[in-house]
Amino acid sequence: MNTEKQIKTQIAILGGGPAGYMAALRAAQLGATDTILIEKREIGGTCLNRGCIPTKALLRTSEAAYLTTHRARELGINSSLAPIPFDFKASVARKDRVVKNLRMGLEQLLTSNMVHILKGRGQIQQPGIISVTSEGEKIKVAYEKLIIATGSESSTPAIPGVELPGVITSDQALDLEDIPHHLLIIGAGAIGLEFASLFVSLNTKVTVVEVQDSILPQEDREIASELLKILKRQGVKFRLSSKVKEIIEEKGQGLRVIIIDETGEENFIDAQKVLLATGRKPKIIASELATLGVKICNGAIAVDEHMETNIRGVYAAGDVIGGKLLAHLAFAEGKIAVQNALGIKSKLNYDAVPSCIYTNPEMASVGLTEDEAKKRGFIPKVGRFDFRKNGRALCLGERDGLVKIITDKNSGTILGGQIIGPYASELILEVALATGLEIKAKELADMIHPHPTLGEAIMEACVDAVWDIYKKGENPFEKGFSPQNPFPKTLTNS
Repeated sequence: MNTEKQIKTQIAILGGGPAGYMAALRAAQLGATDTILIEKREIGGTCLNRGCIPTKALLRTSEAAYLTTHRARELGINSSLAPIPFDFKASVARKDRVVKNLRMGLEQLLTSNMVHILKGRGQIQQPGIISVTSEGEKIKVAYEKLIIATGSESSTPAIPGVELPGVITSDQALDLEDIPHHLLIIGAGAIGLEFASLFVSLNTKVTVVEVQDSILPQEDREIASELLKILKRQGVKFRLSSKVKEIIEEKGQGLRVIIIDETGEENFIDAQKVLLATGRKPKIIASELATLGVKICNGAIAVDEHMETNIRGVYAAGDVIGGKLLAHLAFAEGKIAVQNALGIKSKLNYDAVPSCIYTNPEMASVGLTEDEAKKRGFIPKVGRFDFRKNGRALCLGERDGLVKIITDKNSGTILGGQIIGPYASELILEVALATGLEIKAKELADMIHPHPTLGEAIMEACVDAVWDIYKKGENPFEKGFSPQNPFPKTLTNS
């Protein structure tokens, strides 16, 4: 027999993804009592269970495969096994173990911080009340403050044939039992390119179809073009300025994808699997938000700089508010939301939020691109350094890529940076710190970096950005330089 009870809480959180669970943890740290976290699926959201973490676990497999099949001889390793046999089921099982361990750890962390997890769908009944059915029990949650963190969902394109067997989402791609011999990917955003990089390293024939005339249209054009060249060299085929008209099932022969190119001409590509990588959209239930009177703008919940909606006491954070759909941004927004809910005025500097794409090589960026700096009225001064001149990169056999630092010509302040190359996702942290603290390029150029490291490429790019100091014949020490680099442009590959 179903029973109904009521729970009162200071903070109720709808959604157990990055924004939601981080808000719950920060609430506990700030002394909030009996915080309630409501999640109908697995704690951790898309990122931990079906996104960031599982893809990175599989990318580790593809990295090892790429080294084994493409770089072994260069590294002095001779293998008698050709081609190398891959056990993709074992890779998927390893991925599942990684996800399970992290999810269990997260649940224990929340429980130890006195966060009450209700596993079930939370439905907004009226202002101040959420109804939850959890483990057969009906519960009414009466809250003082509400944080909506319901995340995002895959955006399915309106293409005839997307419902056919063999047409898969990124979620389904993570659980394939076998490596497809030909994978066609619709969409050249971060998700599409990461899967392209993953499967081409496993000897899959990969074709990427993109309606835009470039990959990653929101990223720096120079860096995106460099990544395009590298992926093409690795074997990924691209059909840019093209759209998919229809997907047809070929009996016993997989799928036929009808494509229209920029001239309007139709042609087709046959593939075993078709991966839909056309992005994600905020996950909202408009009728429930209407119950509260919450404003929706462009398909996302509208919030102010404090993450508060137009309804006092109701906050939103993470993918559900749109913008850049990044887990680490959701972490930050969740913390900001709950801090403001508890009376601690806080806001984010969105210019200091890094983004990473885990292709081979990786790509990362933070702050302003060169074009964005111009639009904001800055006169950008750009410093560059290629990894082919970096000693550690050469030792790793990773010659591709560069670091690009964007500075304000008048002040020398770092406005942003872009990196394509080995471990770009780790290297971007230094540039993000510099951007957030408005550090000048000469300060990073003067900072002692250990040698040999990939991080020296950031130092060298900053040296390049302030190179005019030497050309003018000025004393560099008056500009804040130190004897670490007494000569023009250091040589970190020496």
